[in-house]
Amino acid sequence: MEVSKMLLLLVLVWSGFGCTSVHGRFHYGIARPPMAEPPSQAVVPANSISLPPALAPQPVHPSYSGNSANSTSTGYSGNSTNTTSAYPPSEPIGAGYSGNSTNSTSTSTPVSSPPPLPAPVDAGTATRNSSNATAVLDVRAFGAVGDGVADDTEAFKTAWDIACQDGPGTILVPQGYAFKILSTIFAGPCHSELTFQVDGTIMPPDGPDEWPRNNNRRQWLVFYRANGLKLQGRGVIDGRGEKWWNLPCKPHKGPNGTTLSGPCDSPVALRFFMSSNLIVHGIRVQNSPQFHFRFDNCRNVTVDAISISSPALSPNTDGIHVENTEMVGIYNSVISSGDDCISIGAGSINIDIRNVTCGPSHGISIGSLGTKNTRACVTNITVKNSVIRHSDNGVRIKTWQGGSGSVSSVSFDNIRMDAVKNPIIIDQYYCLSKSCKNQTSAVYVSDVSYTGIKGTYDVRSPPIHFGCSDSVPCTNITLSEVVLLPAQAYFISNPFCWNVYGVMATQTIPPVSCLLEGFPSSIMAIGSDRCY
Repeated sequence: MEVSKMLLLLVLVWSGFGCTSVHGRFHYGIARPPMAEPPSQAVVPANSISLPPALAPQPVHPSYSGNSANSTSTGYSGNSTNTTSAYPPSEPIGAGYSGNSTNSTSTSTPVSSPPPLPAPVDAGTATRNSSNATAVLDVRAFGAVGDGVADDTEAFKTAWDIACQDGPGTILVPQGYAFKILSTIFAGPCHSELTFQVDGTIMPPDGPDEWPRNNNRRQWLVFYRANGLKLQGRGVIDGRGEKWWNLPCKPHKGPNGTTLSGPCDSPVALRFFMSSNLIVHGIRVQNSPQFHFRFDNCRNVTVDAISISSPALSPNTDGIHVENTEMVGIYNSVISSGDDCISIGAGSINIDIRNVTCGPSHGISIGSLGTKNTRACVTNITVKNSVIRHSDNGVRIKTWQGGSGSVSSVSFDNIRMDAVKNPIIIDQYYCLSKSCKNQTSAVYVSDVSYTGIKGTYDVRSPPIHFGCSDSVPCTNITLSEVVLLPAQAYFISNPFCWNVYGVMATQTIPPVSCLLEGFPSSIMAIGSDRCY
């Protein structure tokens, strides 16, 4: 009995536990707390890296500018190469900042407090915006004052020397300042290309009395072997030439309009010598004591969108003079001066002039050539799509008696004349006085075309003047679509011709019936002196 009770008690106790049978085995059911449930497997996109907060980019002060190469950024751009990142910003970041970056586009999320601001940089300290960018050297950082009184020559020379040695570099002449510079040579060759950025004013001492005695009086700013130089800006280079123009030795500046003997050297404002791959763009040059620009022994020169101005009676103030120079382009510029807008000297080859407005002036000239019995060679000259206004000459070729060499392959095309005294002129008897002796030798002029020369002329001179040498006639002169009418009167002057051979390809106004047909009998002897 006692045994039966014991067995019944064991059965009751055992039945108090629930059990299930799975595949012949017993498993007890145990409830798991919610946090113990296995998490669902997250799908991580390929190439995705989640940065912990410690690695997130730090915010940058809006005024800071870091180094960047070929980058596009909004706000901060950190050091990266060919990267794209997108950390949505939680507060505005200065759009001007870009860090060390190559081909990157990025925005940032500021995390924690901003770092300290960088130390201020003195004006003009050389700065670089990228590993391959140009250093900018403000001349004020090297001691330039810019008040128009202090001598800033050494500051400019120091900036040039540093940029020349360490280039590429930009020498900055800042806006709102006037810098006085003495006669100076900026010499190369330089390590790499340089930019001379003129946004302020540059000027020399005021006249010959202030010019230092030991300074060269024939040139002011000289760029020597400055290969790859770019001179540009919105500023002014002011030659302050009035006191030089009024020296008694200048034409008609002596008593009663005479010209007296005495020191007469006057500086060229800008001279480029033995330099190549030059660009002059956008600047304004005015009131030079003599030529505004002079290019000697240069190659591959581009002058574009510049302005040159000096009074109509300022002597010898040619706008641009080219000599012994090849491959020159002068484009989209406005020039007024007391002499030639553009003068092309001996040794000039492949000169292209387009879209130039000239005047008042003495026109656009080839020459003068052959002075003091010298040999001169000029070829491949084009003047096209230009305007000449209120000038003593239009398009001119001028040579001295006694010279040798040749002028050939010249094209004057689509040029508008407005009240010009000598719109078309070849003068092989050029002389600055009445004492020039007759000489038999001359520079040979050939293969010159005048096409689309139209407008008005001053009736004090004939519209067309061909005065060629007795012994060396001009040959192969061609005129077409030439229409030149008097500006002040109702009659048309006849052209003047002397020993010139050529043809009217179309009817011209006035008719140039004085041209000789064919070629001179001595053409073989004449042609033997041709340069090219």
